[in-house]
Amino acid sequence: MRKATILFNPNSGRKGNRRDRELDIAIGIIQSAGVHTDLTICRSSQEATIHARYAVAAGSDTVFACGGDGTIHDIIQGLAGTPVALAILPFGTANALAHDLALPFRPSEAARAAVNGSVRRIPLGRVEYEDFQGKQAARYFTVAAGIGVDAHLFYKLTAELKNRSGMAAYYLKAWQLWATYHMRHFEAEYSNGSGHKQTALLTELLAVRIRFFGNVLRELVPGAHLDCPELRAVMCHTSSRTAYLQYVAGALLGWRRKIAGIDLVSCSEITCHLPAQGDAAERVYVEADGELLGRLPARMSIEPDALSLVVPSAGT
Repeated sequence: MRKATILFNPNSGRKGNRRDRELDIAIGIIQSAGVHTDLTICRSSQEATIHARYAVAAGSDTVFACGGDGTIHDIIQGLAGTPVALAILPFGTANALAHDLALPFRPSEAARAAVNGSVRRIPLGRVEYEDFQGKQAARYFTVAAGIGVDAHLFYKLTAELKNRSGMAAYYLKAWQLWATYHMRHFEAEYSNGSGHKQTALLTELLAVRIRFFGNVLRELVPGAHLDCPELRAVMCHTSSRTAYLQYVAGALLGWRRKIAGIDLVSCSEITCHLPAQGDAAERVYVEADGELLGRLPARMSIEPDALSLVVPSAGT
């Protein structure tokens, strides 16, 4: 690490003087390791992606994402397919990717781990979808991408609610919305490495790229991890809320048992669309890394050898 661009999202996580001091201390630790740094404030999703691309063009070898999973999501859109490495200073609320990498959650300690860390090359998930202007778009993801129930919740919930009221109020509102959500079905076609295709009628699809989400949620999808060359997906065929609850409760408590109407699959790609005989007014939404993206039709796949990621060295 010789030249680093530090992209800070001031809207991520809790605000205050303590957070600003932590950022200053973290930058000082990076600079004391002999790294030239440039700090840029990114106040929107678009700015984070644009400045990540600027950092690549300017010759930075590392970009620090100072925020949560949403900030990381925006930055990897500018880093995917380049040799420039992503490092993380956790300033977000959930910080699922940081949990999975076992990063320190104090930004100053995360900075120290980064300058003493190593670089790991990983695949990325990729989702193609229709945006809210009716245009085709695509995004990379590191944590998870979802279609159906969870994406509908992101459509209804806002970052302002999470930041203003904290995660407890956010989860309570999510629970209320989920309890009244009308399960919409959509069709999925997926294939494994052999190219054999299967079809399914689903109410929810969640493709996961990490092993450990942290907090109370442990291993949501067995077999998922950042180095996995395939998508590990939860496919929900059922409209039963009880089945959903059983699956989530099993993940929380570490139980592993078959739930009727819910399957775990490994596949190279998944294509989803509304049923041909469905209601044209129906909307099924798409999200990735907790960011609402658009709606069906959509396609998920894996982009191999896509991102350089700074991880803690063994023993740090």
